[in-house]
Amino acid sequence: MQIRDYYSPRRTEATVCEAFAPYLESFAQSLEDSGYSKLTILCKIGTADHLAHWLQHKQIALAELGDDTCQCFLRHLPACRCSMLNHGKSIHHARWAVPQFLEHLRGVGVVAAADIKETNQDHCPELAAFRHWMLQHRGVTGLSLKVYNRVLPALLDTVNNDIDRLNARTLRDFVLQRAKHLSRGSTNNEAHAVRMFLRYLIAEGKSPPGLDAAIPTMANWQLSALPRYLSIPDGERVIKSCDCSTKTGLRDLAIILLLARLGLRSSDVAALRLSDVDWREASIRVSGKGRRAVCLPLTQEVGDAILKYLECGRLNVASDRLFIRARAPLRPFADASAVSAIVSAAILRSGVSTPFRGAHVLRHSAATGMLRQGVSLQDISIILRHRHLDTTALYAKVDVALLRTIAQPWPEVMPC
Repeated sequence: MQIRDYYSPRRTEATVCEAFAPYLESFAQSLEDSGYSKLTILCKIGTADHLAHWLQHKQIALAELGDDTCQCFLRHLPACRCSMLNHGKSIHHARWAVPQFLEHLRGVGVVAAADIKETNQDHCPELAAFRHWMLQHRGVTGLSLKVYNRVLPALLDTVNNDIDRLNARTLRDFVLQRAKHLSRGSTNNEAHAVRMFLRYLIAEGKSPPGLDAAIPTMANWQLSALPRYLSIPDGERVIKSCDCSTKTGLRDLAIILLLARLGLRSSDVAALRLSDVDWREASIRVSGKGRRAVCLPLTQEVGDAILKYLECGRLNVASDRLFIRARAPLRPFADASAVSAIVSAAILRSGVSTPFRGAHVLRHSAATGMLRQGVSLQDISIILRHRHLDTTALYAKVDVALLRTIAQPWPEVMPC
């Protein structure tokens, strides 16, 4: 990739910082490989070129470039008076382009890698040991660790990182205070994180036994709510809303069918790899909660959709993940929220009126659809990979016609 491919020769000669030219060219090549358009690359190269001139003006060596220096450059932009022919001054583009260029320079070894800043978690060695213990011995996922990393430093701040000061009163006050600003589910998640940390301390002999019992539990009646699902016609409308004449539509169709037909979770879909699909055995390997891998049958409809996506829709990206972003930078999904966004967009396109637009609504829809077709709760539990049959019993409440046959009259009310 040559800079002149983006600038006219006159403009290149006038503006491109000569000392940075090789790095600008390699940066442009990396952007092109990531799927960015020519116009976007032009904006990012202009910002990087502007940064180069600013470094020269400030007499800052390239090796000294770092996060703090980049922030100084971004603060300089609103009042910029550089003679840069007004290119590379867009603050909106610069906020994204400058960190990208810095990361590129670090990747090619021109700038030293970023120092890992000390966090509150590192002030307390027990937190680092707890994270290692949870990963190695409990098999928790990165999503669970995010919850732990959010709540536990706040807990230790209340006792100045002195775990000897943790007692029943301190723990209860902490959980109840945070519960005032959180939903019931979030409160239970944070209480569970505190409880797990205390159990670790107890196992290591750093806290008295039974201290974990001091953590209050929020009332959460099991199976108290109805599952959120779409009717069969509405589900088909969502599936048909995918435009299979485009690469993005082929990808979205394959994702939605995996959710709606096999009842996968959004995290399951985001984590799928090319090697997980066994075409010879017509099965797909799914690693769900607790890192438990199971093989599910690959139906003809779902298999055809995945195959069509691989042949005509999947972009050529050096990754073994099955599903790739449709917009630059071309890479696998960062997390399961991208899958939920795809489902939400499909529901909006279909015109289906429902307050539930996350990916999980399709999992519930798959379960309720199987139940109405006569599939037993035990078989549904196996397909959905529930650990306990009680979890699957939630779907029994959607069969209202069957429930009427066993409903008993209320004692104080005369039967109709």
